[in-house]
Amino acid sequence: MTDYAPPLKEMQFALDHVAGLGAVVSLPGYGYATPDMAAAILEEGGKFASQVLAPLNATGDRAGVRLENGVLTTPEGFPAAYRAFVEAGWPSLQFDPEHGGQGLPWLLSTAAMELWNTANLSFALCPMLTQGAAEMLALYGTEEQKRVYLPRMVSGAWTGTMNLTEPQAGTDLGEIRTRAEAAGDGRFRIKGQKIFITFGEHDMAENIVHMVLARLPDAPQGVRGISLFLVPKYLPDGAGEPGERNDLRCLSSEDKLGIHAAPTCVMAFGEAEGAVGWLVGEENQGLAHMFAMMNNERLAVGLQGVAIMERAYQQAVAFARERIQGRDEATGQPGAPIIRHADVRRMLLTMRAKTEAGRALAYTAAAMLDTARRHPDEAVRAAENALVEFLTPIVKAWPTDAAVETASIGIQVHGGMGFIEETGAAQHYRDARILPIYEGTNGIQARDLVGRKVMRDGGETARSFLARLRRGEAALAAFHQDPAIAAIRARLVDGIDALSEATEWLLHAGKDDPQRPMAAAAPYLSLAGTVAGAWLLGRGAAAARGALDVDSGSADRAFLEAKIATARFFAEHLLPPAIALRDTIARGSDPILAMPVEAF
Repeated sequence: MTDYAPPLKEMQFALDHVAGLGAVVSLPGYGYATPDMAAAILEEGGKFASQVLAPLNATGDRAGVRLENGVLTTPEGFPAAYRAFVEAGWPSLQFDPEHGGQGLPWLLSTAAMELWNTANLSFALCPMLTQGAAEMLALYGTEEQKRVYLPRMVSGAWTGTMNLTEPQAGTDLGEIRTRAEAAGDGRFRIKGQKIFITFGEHDMAENIVHMVLARLPDAPQGVRGISLFLVPKYLPDGAGEPGERNDLRCLSSEDKLGIHAAPTCVMAFGEAEGAVGWLVGEENQGLAHMFAMMNNERLAVGLQGVAIMERAYQQAVAFARERIQGRDEATGQPGAPIIRHADVRRMLLTMRAKTEAGRALAYTAAAMLDTARRHPDEAVRAAENALVEFLTPIVKAWPTDAAVETASIGIQVHGGMGFIEETGAAQHYRDARILPIYEGTNGIQARDLVGRKVMRDGGETARSFLARLRRGEAALAAFHQDPAIAAIRARLVDGIDALSEATEWLLHAGKDDPQRPMAAAAPYLSLAGTVAGAWLLGRGAAAARGALDVDSGSADRAFLEAKIATARFFAEHLLPPAIALRDTIARGSDPILAMPVEAF
């Protein structure tokens, strides 16, 4: 298996020239996050990821987790790696200094999270969930809850989970049956069972803080009757340290296709008197509060897609350089490495282009999130927040679908050896497959994009996003003498037009039959993600061309030229099939809806 080499130059380019780190650090409160600091964070994070986390990826996959007599053990090396992770201060990068955080932009913490996820996806799930739980608690927790829990969660000393799903209630959370009853002194007793709880039990931290959705006795039916409760594994004592064990336990840990080193638990709450918990936020507003965590996690899962693509791409390139097979297609010489074959380069370019587009999407959304939180102009904050909400389902779904495809292509590059576990290519494919499923399946993301983000406001936010895409396309005109960028611009114009027409079709079709836009939701999301990727790669290509025009003898010449070539490949190979989805969106709903349910 190929060692992980953190792509620091790629990441720095995406930060500086695509996502706009310079604009982010100029926001109030971020001035100390200098370019030198950003480079140092990436460099040190890269060392930790490659030297500490990456060596545990394959061994953790093979070993998995063990649950014996109620005690769950993670693979060898994981607890020590987590202690080192906490001691180095990595969990606290983006959090408010008031709670022990370092106050850095989310954009920088997003880049750091890419490193952890690429090195070891299973490991990275633990801090990812803790981050989301802490973010939600910072928004809705009481002052006492923040005082006791936030500093420990921000530091990583205590980890967090999200407890939504039950055996009978997956996506439809209105069907949950877990109950909560007042027990006096502000406490509640929680009883019920939750499934698919990632890191619901483990041996890496001294306490686990469960965020649990449950119903109060007099709650309304459906999602309007759900409340959110903080339920720790160990009840804090008077000093805020882990004390008495709470009435909860892990019943089992699932045997899964991938992410073997990340425990996926069935959790039982209240087998005796009831697990002690505290209400977070308002009664019957639990789902609304939990969405703060869920949206955080959805952006993070999209980043996991980028991570898997990067790891699979690195391994495929290394194999293609070493694998000797056939003659060189250019010279006819025998004994050529397969990277000399045009079709292999096509596969590698597909992997590379989707990875760079996914990274650009994830970083740009993070930069928008920083702007939405810190910009001094309220109108700008509101506009950026609307775009973050619009992009969230795209960032979650597009890179994760691409990760499954990219990991599959990686196996194809390996040929028969890719099907053999020994090479490690199969692990990336197995690990990737969960990404389009958890934190809301990609079908749910598509429904959210169309129903809540496009149609709810009559297309206002979608048109604002399209206007931003058109401004980006127009900026490419400055480089019209470069044939590569001219080609990128021409295809991007076609893509934006297709997305605009598809958007207007959705708005019109939804007036007659709300089912029709939903039947077109998945191809619409795919089109939107691909056009957005082309837009951002075009921005990067323009920055690369500008740098070359300033310094034609740049030491980074090959790197910058590769940026332009990759963006052109995306525009001319990957964007045209997506543009064709315009017709699928406009014409494909009817045959779906015409098929009777009984005929399946």
